[in-house]
Amino acid sequence: MTAMTDAAWRSFLSAGTRTAKLATVRADGRPHLAPVWFLLDGDDLVFNTGRETVKGRNLARDGRLALCVDDERPPFAFVLIEGRAELSEELSEVRSWAGRIAARYMGEDRAEEYGARNGVPGELLVRVRIDKVNAQGGITD
Repeated sequence: MTAMTDAAWRSFLSAGTRTAKLATVRADGRPHLAPVWFLLDGDDLVFNTGRETVKGRNLARDGRLALCVDDERPPFAFVLIEGRAELSEELSEVRSWAGRIAARYMGEDRAEEYGARNGVPGELLVRVRIDKVNAQGGITD
């Protein structure tokens, strides 16, 4: 197992269409886990979610979160991120990021469609301020 460099984990997160598994904390302390589409933006990670989803409500109440992105193929790799969420409901920002994220996962030809669908009132842009990264590659090497 080898620790990834800063450049390596950023490249790993940006490659292909891997989803992040987002962990948040419910009001009663139970964990909640959900997959999210995301992009890196400089030193932040960004994704969209609905304000009234479990993850949206959890993050509005308690911005602490963790994310895991992994490669399930040998020799296996993962990036674990801990951070704090900053939420925005600014529609132009929400829609712009929804389109950019959609371009990654659905292709440029459908980015505008998904940006319009996910860039509406009630949707949030979540900007994760990354506090800690644990990134390991070559798990079985």
